[in-house]
Amino acid sequence: MNKKLTISLLLDFYGQLLSEKQLEIMDYYYNDDLSLREIAEIVGITRQGVHDTIKRSEAFLEELENKLGLYSRWQGVQQQLELINTAVMNIKNENSDVCKNKAITQECEYAIKSIADIKTKF
Repeated sequence: MNKKLTISLLLDFYGQLLSEKQLEIMDYYYNDDLSLREIAEIVGITRQGVHDTIKRSEAFLEELENKLGLYSRWQGVQQQLELINTAVMNIKNENSDVCKNKAITQECEYAIKSIADIKTKF
């Protein structure tokens, strides 16, 4: 995954642990795709100041991820949920083709909805 996307995702997980100014600058740079010059004009500091803030903030976010691993764990959970969802869909389709058991279909639909709910909450 490219660095810009990774840092943007780390901002989602750990951004609130940055100072207000750091978060503002990182948001402008990673989410709004503004240049260093544009950000410097908006926040009233030098281009070098923006650059330094971004580098320090990136290092801080990466250090948090290395220590806490929330983003990595989230990715793992998302992958596992996708595998479970695929298995449930296969069961539902096989039931539809062979058994036509309404209870199994209902349980599969409940599981699929529950997986979708979990994915949106995390």
